[in-house]
Amino acid sequence: MAAKKHPIFDTATTLGKLVLFLGVSTVCGVLVAGLMVPGAALAGTTATSSISFFDDLPDEMNVGTPALSSKIVAADGSVLATFYDQNRTEVPLKDISESMKNAIIAVEDSRYYEHGGIDTRGLMRAVGSMIQGGGRQGASTITQQYVNNVIIQTYAANGENDKIKLGDDKGIGEKVREIKLAIAIEKKYSKEEILQGYLNWVFFANNNYGIESAASYYFSTHAKDLTLPEAALLAGVVNRPTYYDPVANPENALSRRNMVLDRMLEQGMIDKAQHAEAVKAEIGLKIQQNRNGCTTAVRAEYFCEYVTNLIVNDPAYGKTPEDRQKLLLQGGLTVTTTLDPGLQDAAQAQFENFTPAADNPDNVGQSLVTVQPGSGNILAMAQNTKLAPPEGQWKTDYNFNVDRLDVNGNSLGGAGGFDVGSTIKPFTFAEWLNSGHKINEVVNAGVRRYPAGFQWTNSCGFTGGIYDSSNPEAADDLQNAEGGFYRSVTAREGLYNSLNTATFATAAKLDMCNIQKMMTATGLHLGGDPKQPYNVDYVSSLLGSGEVAPLIMASAFATFAAGGIHCDPIALTSITNVKGDKFPVPSANCQQTVKPEVAAGVTSVLQEVLIRGSGWQIPLQYPAAAKTGTTNNSEQTWTIGFTRGLATASWVGNILEKQESNNGKLIAGQRLSYVDGATYAGKAWQGYMNQVAGFFDVNGFDLPPESMVSAPAIIQPKPAEPAKPNNKNNDDKKKD
Repeated sequence: MAAKKHPIFDTATTLGKLVLFLGVSTVCGVLVAGLMVPGAALAGTTATSSISFFDDLPDEMNVGTPALSSKIVAADGSVLATFYDQNRTEVPLKDISESMKNAIIAVEDSRYYEHGGIDTRGLMRAVGSMIQGGGRQGASTITQQYVNNVIIQTYAANGENDKIKLGDDKGIGEKVREIKLAIAIEKKYSKEEILQGYLNWVFFANNNYGIESAASYYFSTHAKDLTLPEAALLAGVVNRPTYYDPVANPENALSRRNMVLDRMLEQGMIDKAQHAEAVKAEIGLKIQQNRNGCTTAVRAEYFCEYVTNLIVNDPAYGKTPEDRQKLLLQGGLTVTTTLDPGLQDAAQAQFENFTPAADNPDNVGQSLVTVQPGSGNILAMAQNTKLAPPEGQWKTDYNFNVDRLDVNGNSLGGAGGFDVGSTIKPFTFAEWLNSGHKINEVVNAGVRRYPAGFQWTNSCGFTGGIYDSSNPEAADDLQNAEGGFYRSVTAREGLYNSLNTATFATAAKLDMCNIQKMMTATGLHLGGDPKQPYNVDYVSSLLGSGEVAPLIMASAFATFAAGGIHCDPIALTSITNVKGDKFPVPSANCQQTVKPEVAAGVTSVLQEVLIRGSGWQIPLQYPAAAKTGTTNNSEQTWTIGFTRGLATASWVGNILEKQESNNGKLIAGQRLSYVDGATYAGKAWQGYMNQVAGFFDVNGFDLPPESMVSAPAIIQPKPAEPAKPNNKNNDDKKKD
């Protein structure tokens, strides 16, 4: 709609005549000096020079899009966190209540639809007041205020605060320039467009910019649903936001609101009955505190931090990290993630059973992270700390679940992984099957000495390590967690009972380089530097001496769950702005990296872990597979397992530089002398997976081919009451 003009006044022409008149009048020449034209025009200026000065001023202003709040949302669209420099959500004029539109016009610019940007009556009144010694009066129209807001807030958004000038700090030149810009804006935009822009830009105190944010903050509602008294109160705030702030100065705000209602009655916008009812109304604030950043996230604050790091680190979202940060804080983005709120809440709740934030005096770390096999979607990422905890609680900025750096060396905020213990053993077993060996092939798990001269095969380079009590460089011989298994066993028994000697016996028949390649095929890498593959230069790494992040371990196990299809873990599904522009998001890059029969073979044995092996105490009510892991002295403990639909890594340990045992620490209200992977990490995994796995695929796994098994044939495990094994837990006790 074209801007409506008053039938008598055309503002540009009128202002030109006004300047001409003031320029030839001695009295008004003084007024011009105080109000309209620059000081340079005072000495001997003529009417012509005044008009020329006005004509030479720029009359174009790029309004652009105001700085808009961005939001990170879960997969179901629920908001996780909001980000902003200026808390603002832009809305169209149709989504602003009529009461709000009328109230702001009534109090700020009653002749809004009559002028062309400058209210000449108001301007003359201001001049007259100055002549009579009444001081300066405001003559600003909504259009002028709009121009002023755009200029000030654009400077602020760009970090150019030194250019911002307020009130009496403005020179006469700036004021005249704003007048001309207001006229230009009126020529370019309709009255409705200007009013919409104004209501989306204007400041309402308490870091609320625009009417939608103000409605949400003060009344927990939307701009379209504001009532008459609510609209009148907010309209009153914009004149002096601090003075009329209804939170800090409710009496001032109430008085101002009633004045706005009076103006609306005088101008015929409301009738006497509406006025009387609105004046009687209480202020009725329903404050909804603003949330800004991950520390105030509704849930999953460390996942939120991970997502923001992904954005700030990626050149797809801007040339520099500063550009990307600005896009997040001002670009009005909707960042849709893979997070499942139900799974996230269930994971977070588990910590109350083990290491509650309010009662964790030994600062034991705990985390759960879930990846969806076949898609790479990160569905949950939880840990037992907060970014901004209450006083007295353990505080850490580290995300326990993710790598320290991305592939380009940028920070992801992660702890950088932990020694993984026996959870690494399935990858040696996977290469065992991949190279043609059988699930039930017998190996000699009685060999406990591997001297310095032992000939390990490593076509990639060096593999060393000594397990030989006769050698002074070795502490002792290779050990299992419990005795009684130093004998010939099947490779299958060696894995589900987590026998160190069986792992070495299988590795002795393999190329260590190929074991490392199998690990890489499932996505494994070191948590401190994702460009570094899991290192098998020393044979001790086969027992879990490498530090890997829980997210990466969950993703690697998901490869087995998905029949050998590996997907990179992903957190983002889409990023759009308010205009509907779409930004690229990383792909999961799903590929068949492990043979399906190999994945089936590994999975079949990991199912037995939960029936008769090291995880016999933690079975699920659904077909599932898992592996436990415990490092020397129980510094780090793990259970990583999966159904067809979910793969979850559960970790309990410590992030201190000086590694401390979890033995004897307060966990689950008790202090046990020995803690292994099944004790707490396993129980948390079991409780969580039993609660959520049923919402995803829980069908049985594919069987490996009979040719891979060899006699006696493996029996498909069923989720039934487990038979009590001879050993409670033969998790690893690695010796480096």
